[in-house]
Amino acid sequence: MLFERYANRLKTLLVPKSKWHPYPSLEDRDAWAALPAAIKNAHVRAGEASLGYGWPSLPASLFLQFARNGNRSNYQDVRNARRGALRDLVVAECIENKGRFLDDIASGIWITCEETYWGVPAHLYMQKKGAGLPDIHDITVDLFSAETLSLLAWTSYLLGTKLDSVSDLIRPRILDEAQRRVLGPCLDREDFWWMGIHNHPVLKEPRVNNWNPWICSNWLTGVLLLEEDSLRRIEAVDKIIRCLDVFIKSYHSDGGCDEGPGYWGRAAASLFDNLELLHSATNGVIDIYTQPLIRNMGQFIYRAQIADDYFVNFADASAVVSPSASLTYRYGKAIGDPDMAALGAWSAARGELGQTTLGDSLARFLPAAFTLDDLLDTEPQTPLPRDVWLDGIQFFAARDTAGSSAGFYVAAKGGHNAESHNHNDIGNVIVYIDGKPVLVDAGVETYTAKTFSPQRYDIWTMQSAYHTLPTVNGLQQLPGKEFAASRVSYSPGEDRVEFFLDLHRAYPRDAAIKNWHRTVCLIRGEEVTLTDQFDLRAVLNEMSMHMITPCDVVVSEETLSLKETRFAKDRLTGSATVHYNSDLFEVSIERIPITDSRMLGVWGDHLNRITFAEKVRKLHDTWQFRITR
Repeated sequence: MLFERYANRLKTLLVPKSKWHPYPSLEDRDAWAALPAAIKNAHVRAGEASLGYGWPSLPASLFLQFARNGNRSNYQDVRNARRGALRDLVVAECIENKGRFLDDIASGIWITCEETYWGVPAHLYMQKKGAGLPDIHDITVDLFSAETLSLLAWTSYLLGTKLDSVSDLIRPRILDEAQRRVLGPCLDREDFWWMGIHNHPVLKEPRVNNWNPWICSNWLTGVLLLEEDSLRRIEAVDKIIRCLDVFIKSYHSDGGCDEGPGYWGRAAASLFDNLELLHSATNGVIDIYTQPLIRNMGQFIYRAQIADDYFVNFADASAVVSPSASLTYRYGKAIGDPDMAALGAWSAARGELGQTTLGDSLARFLPAAFTLDDLLDTEPQTPLPRDVWLDGIQFFAARDTAGSSAGFYVAAKGGHNAESHNHNDIGNVIVYIDGKPVLVDAGVETYTAKTFSPQRYDIWTMQSAYHTLPTVNGLQQLPGKEFAASRVSYSPGEDRVEFFLDLHRAYPRDAAIKNWHRTVCLIRGEEVTLTDQFDLRAVLNEMSMHMITPCDVVVSEETLSLKETRFAKDRLTGSATVHYNSDLFEVSIERIPITDSRMLGVWGDHLNRITFAEKVRKLHDTWQFRITR
């Protein structure tokens, strides 16, 4: 899409480095002075908190924890704190322009340049020696190496000759390290899997995910701001748009993100970061915002919204998402979608901008800061479409009334079990009532070495038995592209909407399934029904259905009462009644304790798993569950 349109024209389209001024530098005092006082004060306070920062060390023993015990957070927390301190110091100096942050900025730049590896231990699988310590003779580029490049490139651009007042060796050091660690390797090598040129190291085929646009946006920043050789600058942009085309082509025409809305901010939104840089660096000539696929990729974020900060959370996404106000607004404006722009304004009105930060990186702070007035002048609104059907990723959602969280909301998915950040969850169903959770997807725990290892599906959150799915002859769904939904269909209507799929291919052959037909139906204003009709070749073992809920559960004959319950951060669940056939099932409730910090913030200290175990196992049967108020 990008390459075929623009590659042969880059030599004439690309604005020279010396003439490209995408955002106000420190010297443009009028622009920085015009920022709202509350924003300026908050960012100066954040910078002051890092004055005299101790720049904690990153010893080899800390780096080795990932290889030794699978912990990736301890190293990353220290590393990220260092990057955050440098960002805050730079913004504070740009706002204040008194020089009092410069020494600490210089220290932050210098200590970052002295790091052996700009990335994180969990990503050392990219080097030939694998996990452990970084090999200085085998430089690889991961997400966070590229983000570090962007941080230093923007720092050099914003402060310019002010850094020379500390030492005229600082900016040349940034350039040297940028070339050695990212710019050179990315231009000269093609074996980084995220480029999509060669096979993924695990999947053994070309496959990209959010790494592609995320890294490319930071690589592109470094190229545009730092690369002094005009030919290499053009060559690098040429290669970046080829890589981005691989990412764009990996999407179905519906724009659905199979990594879930929690990753939209680093998938479609990172693509948007690239498109904005390219648009600016070519004086607006590179522009593909009218393309339906680009529009759909952006609009996915509001098509997956349930209510407030609840979003459909298949894959490794959380059920609670806070889309960036600025990104959502600006993407919406770029594609001419007032609904999406209004969602950005809604996010800002909820305090996502707050009075402390406008972005988690300089790359996102700058466009947010200098489009703030337009954003705050936009009427906030959540689009909340009544019906959503994305046939490419086989995602369905429906609610009682467009634009309102009142009443029933149901979502379900098909797809296959080799999606990016996959859970074995083909056919999974979630239900919310009045914008509150009733039947849920648990999500994912804090990442460890196990999360992206051959033991991934030993983790309970990844297993089909911990979703709204059956266990068939004692067996769960398996991972792999061959384990997929079939015969998927969607039937919308004014009063009734249905989603149908056959689950039999999602399970191993030993499950002895001929067919497993699942129908999810919303009768607007009345109920959600889940109907499974199945034919088996043999009855061999346990037959059961599972559901996950944050509600307290009271079991009675023919019904389960899902009680309104207070849980994490003083939230309330919804309340509902699940109708089932007590002649068919024995019901048991398992309390699942939650100790993981990532999940504690979403669901509190536990979830409940409901299991409906078939009393008399049959070759052919129909199971139906009705969810009413």
